[in-house]
Amino acid sequence: MQLIIMIADQTSADAPRVLPDAVADFSLRQLLSFRAVADHGSFHAAADALDYTQSAVSQHVAALESALGVRLFDRGRGRRTVALTEAGSLLLRHVEPIADRLQAARADLFAYAAGETGTIRVAVYQSVGAKALPAIIGRFGKAWPGIDVRLTEVLSDDAGLAMVGAGSVELAFGVLPLPVGPFEGVELLRDPFVVVTRLDSPLALAGGSPALSLIAEQKLIGFRSCRSTRWAEERLRETGHEPEFVFRSEDNGIVQAMASAGLGVALVPLLTVDQGDPTVCILPTDLEPRRIALVWHRDRYRSPSTTAFIDIAREVCRGLEADLGMGAAR
Repeated sequence: MQLIIMIADQTSADAPRVLPDAVADFSLRQLLSFRAVADHGSFHAAADALDYTQSAVSQHVAALESALGVRLFDRGRGRRTVALTEAGSLLLRHVEPIADRLQAARADLFAYAAGETGTIRVAVYQSVGAKALPAIIGRFGKAWPGIDVRLTEVLSDDAGLAMVGAGSVELAFGVLPLPVGPFEGVELLRDPFVVVTRLDSPLALAGGSPALSLIAEQKLIGFRSCRSTRWAEERLRETGHEPEFVFRSEDNGIVQAMASAGLGVALVPLLTVDQGDPTVCILPTDLEPRRIALVWHRDRYRSPSTTAFIDIAREVCRGLEADLGMGAAR
């Protein structure tokens, strides 16, 4: 592999120069060491992450700096951490996609070789993890006993998609429409937005489906990192009101507890709600439901077991969607 990088000479007005032929001698180990130091901020932590010796990581980075003729890291005296130089930041932008694709290629080859054994890595966020995932894992385990499923909990679907893009997981639960990127997915279910409020609140006593303009006038409670929450906020702004969120959390239970306590009105997807809670009233809204999907990298190999996991997830979520439709209001 040849890597040719153009770096402008900061000391003259000459045209950008092509770096020496030594660039062709870059090794993947050198690039991975450089990326690990940049990610972890120290040579020691990078060595631990890569399972290299610290001296090997130092030698890899020194060889890159020698070939490029620039410093990639600032190494202050007495400091255990290092910081990227401007040249280092430029190189990192090129190295990151190379390292991510190598990691994805490695996982693909392992999956291909493993066949009916091996591992599927899945990123999942809280509401799906609590309501849908247990049944999916149970059915999949019976159908594919030789496959291990490794779960990573993320705070939002954005974080899960980033892991798919980096090749850190094979699958991630997300929300449609998908952002720009190397993603494909299948819709699993539609999760209606609801209002959760204390039993004696004006909205609860009025009953029915409150107008979006009325919801926008309330003191609101919601999630901090949820992409669908940001979408719902935009729909409320379209009514001519600026939503006032008095509390945000990543925890479903805390959001519902604050609504029960009367701190405000929670505007949340129904899948995040404990519908058995006798202290709250759950009201439907006119907002379009969030569309939950299972997402993968479009350029990566999908093993038969990964395809089976997707099919089982669709079956489980069809039944869950029917339950959500019946319980949208109380």
